[in-house]
Amino acid sequence: MSEKEEQDLPMNDGPSKPAMREALVAAAFELFLERGFEQTTVDDIVSLAGVGRRSFFRYFPAKEDVVFPDHERSLAEMTEFLESGSGEEDPVRHACEAARLVLRMYAEQPSFSVQRYRLTRKVPGLRAYELSVVWRYEHTLAAYLRGRFAARPDGPLRADVIAAAVVAAHNHALRTWLRSGGESDWVTEVDAAMAFVTSTWSDRPADAAQEGEGPGDDVVVLVASRHAPLWRMVQGIESAIGDSRRI
Repeated sequence: MSEKEEQDLPMNDGPSKPAMREALVAAAFELFLERGFEQTTVDDIVSLAGVGRRSFFRYFPAKEDVVFPDHERSLAEMTEFLESGSGEEDPVRHACEAARLVLRMYAEQPSFSVQRYRLTRKVPGLRAYELSVVWRYEHTLAAYLRGRFAARPDGPLRADVIAAAVVAAHNHALRTWLRSGGESDWVTEVDAAMAFVTSTWSDRPADAAQEGEGPGDDVVVLVASRHAPLWRMVQGIESAIGDSRRI
């Protein structure tokens, strides 16, 4: 066992854990951009990050996973959001709101997201990996919609088609934003894309408040944990004012 590997063994869940993960991602992308993905090895990455191989494989099963370090968290947040519904909300709109969480994840790190987009365009293996990630999002949305449409004769078909439409609309908005170098307004892009899906597939017409026709002078104060996900805070505001406008 190398000295670096011995130093890495006493890992815990303390503050150093996110820093180690971020250091590995930063080192990997520096090398990918400098040498190319295929020419960079795991040994190269850990050497630049100043850690041992054990640390890398604690966080990433393979080199490809370091290119998509945030999707497991994003998928978990999407699943939690879908399960948080009361069962009374419009399932199509709820699915669209869940997809917005994914684009928000990209928008949190615009520079990194644009770099990843350019890298995946150059490496066929990464593109295939990315498609497998997209399938997991679509599968999660379809499972939710199948449950909501279980009483309909065309429930399974409707669920699969709408899930595919949500993902396609989301990806259109995402690619538009990424091709702009992260400079365009991602909120406008995703709003337009999701509005197209809901206008096509939702059985419930948009209410006046959603179209911006209601009063605009309400003041709502929300008390929430510092670590609460943004979607839960939005949900709290919507519950307080009886409105489903997006933030």
